[in-house]
Amino acid sequence: MKILIIALSGIGDALMFTPALKLLRKNLPNAEIDALVMYRGAQEIYSSNPNLNKVIHFNFLEEGAFKSIKFLFQLRKKYEASINVYPSNRKEYNLINFFIGAKKRAAIVYLRKNQSNFGFLNNVRVFENDDVHNVQANIKLCEALIGKNFSGEPPLEFPIPENEIVSGNKFLNDADIAANELVIGFHPGCATLKNHINRRWEPEKFAELGKKLIKDHSARILLFGGPDEKELKEKIFSLIGSDKVNLVNTRSLTQSAAIMKRCNVFVTNDSSQMHIAAAIGLKVVAIIGPTNRNYIHPWKTEHQIASLHLDCAPCFFYSPRPLICNRTDVKFKCIKELTVDMVYTSVVKYL
Repeated sequence: MKILIIALSGIGDALMFTPALKLLRKNLPNAEIDALVMYRGAQEIYSSNPNLNKVIHFNFLEEGAFKSIKFLFQLRKKYEASINVYPSNRKEYNLINFFIGAKKRAAIVYLRKNQSNFGFLNNVRVFENDDVHNVQANIKLCEALIGKNFSGEPPLEFPIPENEIVSGNKFLNDADIAANELVIGFHPGCATLKNHINRRWEPEKFAELGKKLIKDHSARILLFGGPDEKELKEKIFSLIGSDKVNLVNTRSLTQSAAIMKRCNVFVTNDSSQMHIAAAIGLKVVAIIGPTNRNYIHPWKTEHQIASLHLDCAPCFFYSPRPLICNRTDVKFKCIKELTVDMVYTSVVKYL
C-alpha cells in the first residue's frame, strides 16, 4: 500500500501527527508511507522520522497556482491512500487531496464550515470532537483508513540527529551555562497568519517574568524563536538587560531543539515550539488564551496551563476565519489580563 500524508497546515500540526504515523507504520510495516509538507520546519521534523519513506517539500504559497498544479500532476494517481492531517480545514487542502487522486482520501469532518471547504471531496471520514486532542483525532483517522483499532497513544516523535546535539552542546558551552545552572526557556512568538498574533503574551510581560526568575532563582533565560521572531526576541533581551539571558539564533529547528533539551522548564505561547518542547519531554508552562486547550495542550509531558479560564474561552475553533474577539470590555482579555504573577506561579511549581 502506498500512502501519502498531507501535512500542509503547519509545523505543530505535522508534529502532532507523529503518534498516528508510528501506529500506522506498526500496523502496516511494509507500506510505502510518504509525506507532503509546505513548511521547512515540518520537513525537518519529518526528515528524521523513521516511519516515513520519503518527505516531499513544496511551498504552494510561494510557487503560485500554475507551478502548484504542474507539481500535483507529478503525484497524481501514485498513491492508493492519502490523509489530510488534522487540522486541515481549508478548501485548498481538500482540493489538493482530491486532485492527487488516491482511491481512499482520509480527512476529518469538521463541525464548522466543512461543506463550504469541500470536505465532501474526502471519502474516509471521522467526525470532529471538540473534547479530543489533535493527536487522538489523527489516530482515529488512521484507524478509519485501514479499518483497525490501534492500541496505545504514543508520545510525539522528533528525533534529533547526533550532529545537532553536538552543535547544541557547543552553544551551551560557548554561553558558559554550568551543568547545575537552572535554565528556563522562553518562546514569546507564535504563528501570525489569520490574526493569530493576538495569541501572544506581551513581550514586556515575558521580560518582567525573566527578571523575576533571575532575581528570585538565579535562573538563566534562553530566548527561542524563528528568524521572523528576531526583533521580538531582541526586544525582550533588551528589556531584561542582564547577562543571565541569551538569545538562541540557530540555523535549523533541530539545532534549536537540541539546545531546548537543556531547559529545566519551558515557558511558551501556544505555538509549534510548545509541541517541540513536549516532544523532547520538557516541563512546559503553556500560555493559552483563545484556543481550545483540549485540542492542543502539550502532549504526554508534564505541563501547566497558564490561563484566565474565561467563560468566553475558547473562542477559536478550526476554521479558515481569522481569530476575532467579541468582548466589549477588553479585546483579547484572555491574554491581555494574564499577569506575570500567574505565569510565575506555574513556573515555580517546577523549581
